[in-house]
Order: sequence, then C-alpha cells, then structure tokens
Amino acid sequence: MLIGNNLHLTYCSNIHPGETWNEVFNALKENIPSIKKSLAPEKSFGIGLRLSDEAAKDLLHNNELEIFKSWLDKNDCYVFTMNGFPYGGFHNTIVKDDVYKPDWTTNERLLYTSNLIKILEHLIPNNSEAGISTSPLSYKPWMINSCNTTDVFETAAVNLIKCVVDLHHIRKTTGKYIHLDIEPEPDCLLENSKETIDFFNNYLIPYGTDFLTATLHVDEKTARAIITDHITVCYDVCHFAVEFGEPGEVLKAFKDAGIKIGKVQISAALKVVTDPDASTHPDPPEGGRSSISDDKYTEGLPLGQGLNRENVLKQYKAFAESTYLHQTIVRDKKNKLHHFSDLPEALKHFDDENFVEWRTHYHVPVFMQSYNELQSTQEEILKVLSILKENHFTNHLEVETYTWEVLPKEDRIEIKDSIVRELKWVIENFK
Repeated sequence: MLIGNNLHLTYCSNIHPGETWNEVFNALKENIPSIKKSLAPEKSFGIGLRLSDEAAKDLLHNNELEIFKSWLDKNDCYVFTMNGFPYGGFHNTIVKDDVYKPDWTTNERLLYTSNLIKILEHLIPNNSEAGISTSPLSYKPWMINSCNTTDVFETAAVNLIKCVVDLHHIRKTTGKYIHLDIEPEPDCLLENSKETIDFFNNYLIPYGTDFLTATLHVDEKTARAIITDHITVCYDVCHFAVEFGEPGEVLKAFKDAGIKIGKVQISAALKVVTDPDASTHPDPPEGGRSSISDDKYTEGLPLGQGLNRENVLKQYKAFAESTYLHQTIVRDKKNKLHHFSDLPEALKHFDDENFVEWRTHYHVPVFMQSYNELQSTQEEILKVLSILKENHFTNHLEVETYTWEVLPKEDRIEIKDSIVRELKWVIENFK
C-alpha cells in the first residue's frame, strides 16, 4: 500500500511458515485479505513475498503463476518486493548459518535468484519498479581457513553481473525496473557500509564495467549506471543497528559512493544497556572489530544504581534460542566494539562491567520499545523514517519481523493482529 509520497509499504511474508508454494499460497490466502481489510480496504495492498528455492520452482511450473496473478488481481493486491535471502527452510528447523547457504559463489544461488527474477517480471506491470533482497555474498566464519576471500568477492561479482545483464534486458524491452538489493548482515562478508562500498568499488563495478562495455557495447559511465541501478542495498535497520551504524552517516556514505537503497527493511534489534550513561556516549564508527582475548581495559564509568544484573541476564537468556543465529555486538566503555557470533557466546561475558551496551540480531516487534529491563533499537527506525521524510532515497519499505514463534511466550501476540499493529505503527510514525 502507498503511504507518504508514493512509498510502498508492506510486511515480509517470511513471518508465515511455508517452504512449498502450496504452503505459501495458503498462508497468503488465509492472512492477506483480513490484513488488507484492516489497513487498506480501499487501496491496493502490496505484498513482500518470500519464496524458498522449492517454492519458486513450484510457482514456475504448470499454470501456477497465472493462478497467483489472478488471485492478486481479484484481491486488489500486488507484489513489489521479494525476499531472496533464505534459500531453504526457514521455520520449524534449526537454521543458524545454513541461512547463508548456498552463497553467491555457487550456481545454486544464481539459479534461485534468476527464478525469482522470472517470477517478479511476470507479476509486475510494464514500466513499474520491484526489488529482490539477497544475501551479503557469504558468511565470514566460513572464510577463515577454507578459501581466499578475494576469490569469493570475484566469483560473487561475476554471478551478480550475470543477473545485471538479465535485469537490464528486461528493463530495456518491457520498462520493468527490477533491482537486486544486497542485505548487509553481522558476521557476513558484507556486514556494514564500508565493506559494502569496498565490494562495489573494488570488485562489482570494475569487473562489471569491463564486462558490460564489451558485451553491451556501452561506455564506462553507462555501464556503471546499469550496475548501480540494478544492484542496490537493502538497508535492514536491525542489522545496521547491531553494527552501531548511525543511520544518517551510513545513508550518506552510500549516497556519496553512488550506491542506491533499493529497500528499507523496517526491523528492530534487541538492546541491553548495562551502564545508564551509555546512551550519552557517541556511537563508534562501524567496522571496529576486536577479540575478547586481546582486549586491555581501563577503569571507566560505574554501573548505575538499581540495575540487577542477575534479573537482566535471566531475561536476556530467554532470547537465546536454537533456531536462528543471534549475532551480538557489545560496546565497551572506550567505545570499542566486540563481536560474538551468537547470543549464548556473548552472554558468557555478561558480568564484565566494562561492557556497557549490547545489541543482538533478533528481529523483535517494531512497536515494542522495551521487554521488562531489556530494550529494542526502535529509535533507529524512527531515525531512518525521519531521514526518509526529508530525502526520498527509496520507494520500498518492508517490515520484517520473523521471530514471533521463538519470542518468549509473554511477548507473543496473535499473528494477524501483530502484523496490523506493526504496519500501523510505521504509518503513524511516518506522518
């Protein structure tokens, strides 16, 4: 649905379990009409469609695409964005680092994304825009002993440019503008703005420019424009918040580098502040890594009065579940960042009084600011929305909260009501 100055707003359907197309379609039919009725009874309702590789293949067989398109038309709905990040199972299974498989070095990831492009091309009208968010190339821990990261960057760039060629052809022949939105995420090969910009400048654009000038017979300036039109960034607010990336600085860095934001995923991370003065400290720059073994601490600010670490730790542990990775980055009193691959690992150091602010990759409901003595990074969403009001840097907004089933029981709300409440919160805070 449209809000503000022609911004498309929806939620990501990965909130609904389903790995086959039949399961996905049944979930859409069960949930979308009532959600639309609550939010946009007189407007067209946009859908953020998540398809596994299996579901995408199912949808491309027989007459399934036409059946789905007819259902969309009948229900006054449309698809303008897809989540092409998780390739396989995402619910009722242990996901962890499997969510990054296959990565962008593989033909499987390329073929999966190509199928999503075919589906989206069929679903959207001529001269319209749509996007597909995708994984940030690969997962850093896999790189440590297994391969040369330069080879990974180069292979990923080659595969992405193959998609660019197809997307450029679609746009040239139909006017349908489809972009792939790379989604930086903690502990991935691209996890912050600096790493993403470096990949564009050192691999994607140089390789792509050479390839496109030779195959499309265009000049270098045109080739670069084709690349940056069709490979953009998915700004997941939760992910950048976990990295302690200040929204204004991150968005300016992308703009200055000539990299577009294809989609904003509106999402909140889990936050714990163990120093009441921590919120007055300036956010440190992105990308500062350290290991727990080589840190040297000095005396800093005392802990605040009234904080019961045992109670806070007990509440925090309730979010340490076994389905998804919950990368955690902790800021210390010297504004140094400490990265932990998962929440249980981080919590081993919770009694360290030099750690003052903890941010965890856990997509908590955007309308909830706190969970007893725990908090969310909702403020980062408000900052992004404020910037968006002044500077229309994307056309696509998608709320992505997928952890409802693993939230502590006391924080769970009926799923349809939760979706409606999330979207209403965004609409209200964008006025």
